[in-house]
Amino acid sequence: MGDIALDRRAFLTGVGGLASGAAAASLTGCETRTGRSAAESSRVLVVRNFGGSYGEANRKAVYDPFTRETGIRITVVDFGHEQMLAQIKEGRPRFDVMDIDMSNLVLFEHEGASEPLDYGRLKNTRNAGIAQSLLTPNGVGKSYWASVLAYRTDTFGGRKPESWADFWSLRRFPGSRALQGEVDWPELEFALLADGVPLDRLYPLDVDRAFKVMDEVRGSVRTFWEYGAEPGELLSRGSVMATSTWAGRLQSLLGRGAPLAYEWNGARRQSNGFGIPKGSANPDAAYRLIDFALRPEVQAHMARLYPDGPVVPAAYGYLTESTAVHLASTPGHLLSGFDLDIDWWLENRDAVTRRWLEWTRT
Repeated sequence: MGDIALDRRAFLTGVGGLASGAAAASLTGCETRTGRSAAESSRVLVVRNFGGSYGEANRKAVYDPFTRETGIRITVVDFGHEQMLAQIKEGRPRFDVMDIDMSNLVLFEHEGASEPLDYGRLKNTRNAGIAQSLLTPNGVGKSYWASVLAYRTDTFGGRKPESWADFWSLRRFPGSRALQGEVDWPELEFALLADGVPLDRLYPLDVDRAFKVMDEVRGSVRTFWEYGAEPGELLSRGSVMATSTWAGRLQSLLGRGAPLAYEWNGARRQSNGFGIPKGSANPDAAYRLIDFALRPEVQAHMARLYPDGPVVPAAYGYLTESTAVHLASTPGHLLSGFDLDIDWWLENRDAVTRRWLEWTRT
């Protein structure tokens, strides 16, 4: 979901500031480095997530059931990424588990700020069908979200844009457009799909080709949106006829009968995941929580409360079709979309983002 993108973007803009951030409180001789007594640490697990409706869904679907089963209480914190990294660098992380975007987990790995995962302790990852790209050395995926094409249904003479090629076809589908702004990775993949590049041949991205295609639609791009609800607002007001959006953010508008729809063809998937910070005071409980959250029935419960798709395919056996149709990892949606290549974007982010920002301001 978009909240996850906002969370990751906050990290990417602050990753260089490791020396800044809140310093950890001083410790006494009888305390652990997280400020908790040894006895308390064994019964309390501190999880970092970004709160809001996502945090509340985790509370109901994961944390409370985990506490009832194990007796281990969950405390949630929402440290900024500079704070997290500063605490880890000082050897005093005040959290035991981090629930963040997978690209953040890769960056934490590169910084030496997270523990390598012992997959032997995560039995629910064994033969579970979790995508190999989500089983990284220092992070394991927990949910999928996606960026998709959305449009008004009361325009275009009854025709429906069903692909990014249709989004780019100003002749068949005239009207103003919107694209995502600085809040997440530039949407170059959509331009390449519009130009006929197959899903399985997107990466490495042909950046020059992508920007050439972007130029074709630039004159009709009315705005570059910067928060999750904005695409729905733009469509509802009729400010734009089509836009990219984060899947799931239109549901409340659709429930009120707004003439909107979205298309899963060409969806760009991303994932949130779990990692354990270097120096976690309670790694045993951290492994237990992560493994619990990857149970198919727990994954399904979470998906009913928050519209992110499970990473464990068996979870769909616990979901109704009416719920599954809105999730990024249903089998049909997996086939019609693609996974953002984290390694490519991290390697090329500075140069491509600079060029993207220049392009948006022309």
